[in-house]
Amino acid sequence: MVKCKICERDAANEYCELHEKVHGNVVQTYENWKGAMNISWKEYLNEVAENPYTGSWAKEVARHLGTKEG
Repeated sequence: MVKCKICERDAANEYCELHEKVHGNVVQTYENWKGAMNISWKEYLNEVAENPYTGSWAKEVARHLGTKEG
């Protein structure tokens, strides 16, 4: 079994079960943001990570994806 790239919990793939669920939500929500405003993936991830109303799990995923994307 592999470890979650964010929290080191056991994971089937790149993320543990909890971070995987949040990852799906972050990716899916981008489509809504992109449709509502002209925003790039990188800008979106930054907005999610810096938003005070975003949950800590989503911020962790957004930061991880932001650094992963380079």
